[in-house]
Amino acid sequence: MLLRHTSKEVKVREGLTINPAKTCQPIGAMYAALGIHGCLPHSHGSQGCCSYHRSTLTRHYKEPVMAATSSFTEGASVFGGQANLLSAIDTIFAVYDPDIIAVHSTCLSETIGDDLQQISKKAKDDGKIPEGKYVIYASTPSFVGSHVTGYANMVTGIATQFGVSTGVKKSQHNIIAGWMEPSDMREIKRIAQVLGVNIVLFPDTSDVLDAPQSGKHLFYPKGGTTIAELKSIGDSLSTLALGSISAEPAAIALEKKCKVPFETVDMPIGLSATDRFIMVLSQRAGVKVPDEVTAERGRLVDVMCDMEQYLHGKRVALFGDPDQLLPLTEFLLDLNMKPVHIVSGTPGQQFDKQMRLLLNERSPETNFRNGTGADMFLLHQWMKNEPVDLLIGNTYGKYMARDEDVPFIRFGFPILDRIGHSYFPNVGYSGGLRLVEKILGVLMDRQDRDALEEKFELVM
Repeated sequence: MLLRHTSKEVKVREGLTINPAKTCQPIGAMYAALGIHGCLPHSHGSQGCCSYHRSTLTRHYKEPVMAATSSFTEGASVFGGQANLLSAIDTIFAVYDPDIIAVHSTCLSETIGDDLQQISKKAKDDGKIPEGKYVIYASTPSFVGSHVTGYANMVTGIATQFGVSTGVKKSQHNIIAGWMEPSDMREIKRIAQVLGVNIVLFPDTSDVLDAPQSGKHLFYPKGGTTIAELKSIGDSLSTLALGSISAEPAAIALEKKCKVPFETVDMPIGLSATDRFIMVLSQRAGVKVPDEVTAERGRLVDVMCDMEQYLHGKRVALFGDPDQLLPLTEFLLDLNMKPVHIVSGTPGQQFDKQMRLLLNERSPETNFRNGTGADMFLLHQWMKNEPVDLLIGNTYGKYMARDEDVPFIRFGFPILDRIGHSYFPNVGYSGGLRLVEKILGVLMDRQDRDALEEKFELVM
């Protein structure tokens, strides 16, 4: 029995979440920390928390994810975890020799009230942090926000604790990556290189969580933003934040500390969002968009035009993370598809405002909810009342897709039962082309499957 017990009648729920469309803050903080070269994430809480977050990231990326833990027991739960963390910092530098330890809190340590800033300062004062090594931290209580919030908090910690201004500007621009795949971060760097723009991208999980098989295990893969690069972000000419929820807080903090002006754009998923990203980046750097990029855009537009008859009017339900859902919804509208139901478990009035503005302009009949009460149970109920032709979301959507017999595309985090997301980008024009190909593939497979014998054609 899967979800066939889901009722069709939608009732108001204030204190109950069923199948949440999110996970907790520390997993986002751990992922962000892995985007720094030579960094070992550290979970300040119990072993179980760290194990869960490591295993989920490992299953999503099919790569070993290294992280340490303060290993809370009953004593730490009562008297606080300072002694555990100080001992852990000492041991980690002695045994595993990272360049950076990135500490994030958990439900337990936040409830106790452990002060990571104070403990980190004490570790430095006590000589537990070797010369040239660093301990950074972020507050990531699991009982509020989501994995996206935790990612944003750790990225903000990275920006504020590394960024310094020397007063001498460098000919470079910062790009703060919202929660995206290693393949997406690699594509962002490729686009910047083609444009001829010198950037510092952070965090950067490419060549960390999609590292090649070399026959040797590297505890710290070669990828990730380096310490030298992070120390230079305070001298950059500008910052471009990719996503208002997961990237903008770090840009705001960096501007406040180092006076680096910033601009926020949507994550470049699909045609319109990529257009905006390319134009802002080229304008800030004072460069022209090369023919190579224009040709990439042309190929995406060509496919959108050629295959419009298979996409027009198709009804879509989608769930996931805010900075991905906004441009993805816009892209579906550009494809003349109809986003009918949209759910995100990540709370936030800013996202609610942005999504409703987009929908009011282009699709006012769409059902949308985020935060409290926005879970996959509600999405399933909406689908029962208003059926759709396609479902887009992470692996947990497969149960709804099976029960409602709806074509399904895996998109977002986590994807546990397929590969490709960490190797093939969804951002940029090439990423948009891949998304169109995936959408067409499942829709045309369904058309073939359901075609009557006399209408089963070689060419549709």
